[in-house]
Amino acid sequence: MAVVLKPGDKAPKFKLLDQDGNQVKLSDFKGVSLLVYFYPRADTPGCTRQACSIRDNRPDLTGLDVAAVGISPDKPEKLKTFDQKYDLRFPLLSDPDRAVAAAFGAYGEKKSRGKVTMGIIRSSFLVDGKGKIAGAWYKVKPEDTVPKALAALDE
Repeated sequence: MAVVLKPGDKAPKFKLLDQDGNQVKLSDFKGVSLLVYFYPRADTPGCTRQACSIRDNRPDLTGLDVAAVGISPDKPEKLKTFDQKYDLRFPLLSDPDRAVAAAFGAYGEKKSRGKVTMGIIRSSFLVDGKGKIAGAWYKVKPEDTVPKALAALDE
C-alpha cells in the first residue's frame, strides 16, 4: 500500500460510472460530507454486509448531510444487479482499472491464508464538503464502516 491518506489530506478526484451508467465525480458532492468506501466484489458476504449497513444507516447519514458511494472493480451491470437485489439506493461506482482505489491507497498487497496477492483493500474514507479527508480507515471491517464515519463526524 503506497498511498496512505490521513485527515487533512486532499481527497483524490474521481470520475466513474455508477450502476445506471451515469458519470459520478467527487465534485458532485461539494458542500456535503461523503462516505467513500472500497470493497472487493459485489454480492459477496462481507461486501453485502457493508453495503446493507450503509443502506440501513442512510437516515442517520442523510440527517448529518453525509452522502455515500461504494467503489469496486465490478462492471456497472453487476453493480446494478447488486443494487437491485439489496435495494441499496446509493451510487455504486465501477473502478475496473482500480486507479481510483490505488489513488486512495485501497489497492495493493493483501495476505490471505498465507498467500500474498494484489487486490482491493476494504477501506473507507470520510471526505468533508471541501474535498478534504476527515477520516481514513484501511482494512476496515464491513460492520465498522458506518460507526467509524459517525464517530469522526462527532469529533
